[in-house]
Amino acid sequence: MLKPALNLRVGQSLSMTPQLQQAIRLLQLSSLELQGEIQQIFESNPMLEKEEENPTTEQEQPLNGADKSAQESSESTVEQEIDAQKEQISDDLPVDSDWEDVYQASSIYSETPHEPARDVYENESGAGNSLQDHLQGQLDLINLSDVDRVIGMTLIDEIDNDGYLTDSLENIYQNLLESFPELELDEVIAVLHLIQHLDPIGTGARDLGECLDIQLQTLPPETPFLAAARLTVQQYIDALGSRNIRLLRRKLDVSEAELHEIITLIQSLNPRPGAQISNSKPEYIIPDVSVVKRGNSWRVELNHETAPKLRINATYASLVKRADDSSDNNYMRTQLQEARWFIKSLQSRNETLLRVATAIVEHQRRFLEYGPEAMKPLVLRDIAEQLELHESTVSRVTNNKYMHTPRGIFEFKYFFSSHVGTADGGVCSATAIRAMIKKLIEEENTAKPLSDSKLATLLAEKGINVARRTVAKYREALAIPPSNERKQL
Repeated sequence: MLKPALNLRVGQSLSMTPQLQQAIRLLQLSSLELQGEIQQIFESNPMLEKEEENPTTEQEQPLNGADKSAQESSESTVEQEIDAQKEQISDDLPVDSDWEDVYQASSIYSETPHEPARDVYENESGAGNSLQDHLQGQLDLINLSDVDRVIGMTLIDEIDNDGYLTDSLENIYQNLLESFPELELDEVIAVLHLIQHLDPIGTGARDLGECLDIQLQTLPPETPFLAAARLTVQQYIDALGSRNIRLLRRKLDVSEAELHEIITLIQSLNPRPGAQISNSKPEYIIPDVSVVKRGNSWRVELNHETAPKLRINATYASLVKRADDSSDNNYMRTQLQEARWFIKSLQSRNETLLRVATAIVEHQRRFLEYGPEAMKPLVLRDIAEQLELHESTVSRVTNNKYMHTPRGIFEFKYFFSSHVGTADGGVCSATAIRAMIKKLIEEENTAKPLSDSKLATLLAEKGINVARRTVAKYREALAIPPSNERKQL
């Protein structure tokens, strides 16, 4: 039988200090989230202020000798007080220094040159009207009866963002009968036809064939192969989707060249007319770092617009008194300490981000020189071992962080991929294999597109041994349809 007893044990355990927790949290924030965090700190902590690039303004007048001497004396006194307070606060409330010991500034760091101020609304677009609002505005300009206007509003409410009617016409008609018992189905169809010819043409169609047929009806009657194109979308839309060339030629009784013209005419139409009208606001990616070539070397530069430089407000910091234990003074001391913690955490984040980005560029230099086909295999562990960081730290840094390169803007994770063995015993990046597959498909004969087995054979000729299923997986990841759907005349 167990009896209660008191035992003493000596052990060690790891605990995360608040400042370390703050540093980790800042490390995993995206650029937009970080800007929100900085703004929140500004609003709550008076000790922080932005460090201006050029504090001297045109309105500032030169100081005479006496004023200048007095100002320098005052600034010197304030700086001495701040230094003394910093030492005192540092002794009383120690700040964790592990991050500074681990994250050293990169040797190739260079600041982005100061650029002239730009309009804050540049490249910004306001929220547009929805498709329903766009259609309703046109409907209001048409002289309709009260009943037809209600029918039109009901139909518009049932149209999705692509421009298709989401409910059957019969169900809509039955719902309208509750308000208008004498309503006829033909009246609902007539209003639907009216909506289908509003801008954009084809909105309100019940299926793809009807949508394309409505757009074909608006073309001039003398358009070549117009009748055959309408017949195709009305009766043989499934054969067109499956690229059943033989069936289409037999049903339409046309030559291969004529069928090519018919398909070209149909492909000029818009299968999603409603997508032209969007109320969604575009989202712009703000890169965290930029990669530029200087001579024969690639340099990584932080984008300071995503994280402005911060400093302690000397005026407020000078109000902190060392020997005062009042509540106001304690509040100021706490705010000063939190401001220093935040600045240090932000500096650690930037240094770590720069180190990881630099290591990625060193590994993937051939990508910058020659493109995706030269991408080398790389995993998080490789960067972690090189920089002597934990793998979870590298994962936080690469999540939702973007790099601007001469080849475009890429997420950090884009540069990481598994490896595939080659015939000579080497390795090849999965990203490079996908780029090769994409290039082979772009160069293929569209009349005889390459199958997955043929693609695997062509890759094997280049020394890359991949199975057909692997090729199919990479092709699907690139959103490329199979060979039978890529076939063209």
